[in-house]
Amino acid sequence: MSDQAQRLRELVSALAPARSISITSGKGGVGKTNVVVNLAIAMKRLGKEVVIVDADLGLANVDVLLNINPKFNLYHVLEKYKRLEDIIVEGPGGIKIVPGASGITKLANVDSKERHYILEELASLQQMADYILIDTSAGINKNVLNFVLSTDVSIIVTTPEPTAVTDAYAMIKVISQRAPTQDVRLLVNMATNKREADEIYERIAMVSRQFLNMHIGYAGYIVKDDVVVMSVLRRTPFILEYPFSPAGKLVKKIAQDLIASFEDKPMPQSWLDRFLSWLGK
Repeated sequence: MSDQAQRLRELVSALAPARSISITSGKGGVGKTNVVVNLAIAMKRLGKEVVIVDADLGLANVDVLLNINPKFNLYHVLEKYKRLEDIIVEGPGGIKIVPGASGITKLANVDSKERHYILEELASLQQMADYILIDTSAGINKNVLNFVLSTDVSIIVTTPEPTAVTDAYAMIKVISQRAPTQDVRLLVNMATNKREADEIYERIAMVSRQFLNMHIGYAGYIVKDDVVVMSVLRRTPFILEYPFSPAGKLVKKIAQDLIASFEDKPMPQSWLDRFLSWLGK
């Protein structure tokens, strides 16, 4: 381990670790980022301090979805123009956001030294949040897996579409090969109803148990709801505009269940520390 990595370990060890949740998907187009944003706001409304890290490096879109235009982003941190504290912006509902950068290939292809520098900056999040939600890019690559495997909980978002279900299972399979004890939970988005969502979860959970010897938890489901489409077009989170809609109530339940699932767990090792461990593998 390099001196730089050791300094980062010493830095994060002095901080009380925030709870960390990565939200990912096997394919794009499943509404992952919309889930992240609304879940973060729902958790904030339950009294938790929440930071979203837009880790869809190179194709970030949390800011687009929220209709905000941050002046600086992770690219400026990477180039050492700004510190992380200078780029954090407050989003709707009182959440905080670490903006990514869209269309910048350098950010999507950082080397080990650059990655460690960004991590040193991200260490400060441990002091300002109860929960860190990491919005990864879709698909399976090293950057995504490093984020997923370093968090306390990994939520995989799928829809009932057969290709999305297949790709969600493919993601679970890769995770099982790297970290069979990882806390992985499935979230079914755009479901027609509870029965359809439950059936998809049961099917994926069964084949994961049978063929991968891995337990998959159920984060919950969100129904297909017209208010979600309208909110995306307006670039406003549906949990704020329509909190009592079917989708709004279900996101609140997912947030409540997530927070409750952490209550009886010991404080985790820092997700940044675990990230460092995975970088060496």
